[in-house]
Amino acid sequence: VKGARPELGSSAVFAPDGSLLVAAKQGEHVMIYRSADEGKTWSAPAAVNAQPEAISADGENRPKIAFAADGGLLVSWTHPFPKPNTGSVRLARAADGQRFSPPVTVHQDTAIITHRFESMLTLPDNRVILAWIDKRDLESAKAAKAPYRGAAIYAALSTDGGRSFQPEYKLADHSCECCRLTSAIDRDGAPLFMWRHVYAPNERDHAITRLKPDGTAESVQRATFDRWKVDGCPHHGPSLVVDEKGVRHAVWFNQKDGEGRVFYGRPEISAKNEIDGQRPVGGPRAAHADMAAAGGKLAIAWKEFDGERTQLRAMVSTDGGHSFTDIALASTDGASDQARVIRRKDQLFTFWRTEKEGFRLFPLP
Repeated sequence: VKGARPELGSSAVFAPDGSLLVAAKQGEHVMIYRSADEGKTWSAPAAVNAQPEAISADGENRPKIAFAADGGLLVSWTHPFPKPNTGSVRLARAADGQRFSPPVTVHQDTAIITHRFESMLTLPDNRVILAWIDKRDLESAKAAKAPYRGAAIYAALSTDGGRSFQPEYKLADHSCECCRLTSAIDRDGAPLFMWRHVYAPNERDHAITRLKPDGTAESVQRATFDRWKVDGCPHHGPSLVVDEKGVRHAVWFNQKDGEGRVFYGRPEISAKNEIDGQRPVGGPRAAHADMAAAGGKLAIAWKEFDGERTQLRAMVSTDGGHSFTDIALASTDGASDQARVIRRKDQLFTFWRTEKEGFRLFPLP
């Protein structure tokens, strides 16, 4: 009998003191691992949630870790309920970066439905916004025997660094059901969220929303134009960054001309109905790309199965995404998590967790 797939979904962030922190699942706890030497050695892990509870840690729905503007360490995760595809979004905060207060559920809706795949965005004014995929409107439509495409995107806003959250509210109807969301801060400081959307009747391209200062959606605009028609979710969310010049960059997975690929492009919102600089990333088996920008550089990392081993690869651009240098970073012949690109000041790194090799950090040139 084949064993259960290991749940390797992890997130990494650099602390203000330069140390590397990783949030990962161990049994019914989210654990924090710390490294003062860029991942060569790790401290004994510390539990975020003192009381055990079920935790999702697959690649699209992993625990998240971030610092609020006031220095508080925030960890969010999805707590799955026994009913399939249901859960609640949880968050715990450590004011001193070490000792966590008991976790809270960030939404007031307690129905046994989907509240999953959260994205956590921390803002310089100590606001924290979590957005997630939510099926309350789908359930209402079902009860009324009315049609409803996909799920919805809901968000909850904290104005005190994640200590408390205001009642949740809807950002958009008709999101795809099982892809991670991504978030970024726009050139003027406005929060951005991006997700796979279901355009009528069933085109699963991506949407971006900009949020107003009160956290509500200013607009929801189409961001990719591959016209992928599929009656299902590819479990393959996007990544979005805004560089120092204010240019938006995205990576996403879609099918175009019959071939499923990872793509890169610059989703400048305009009336053109196209995305600037769109190009494939990696080969035909590239998957689950992530991206970050710092110090005038833009880096994309992804994994790609070559028929025998899973390769970890990266591309780095120094000219705003117009050209890239390819880099081979590592490989594994066991299970692996998705790659993450993280930053420490002006330096970019790829973080990768594999079943056999554990946590690894690769500085990018």
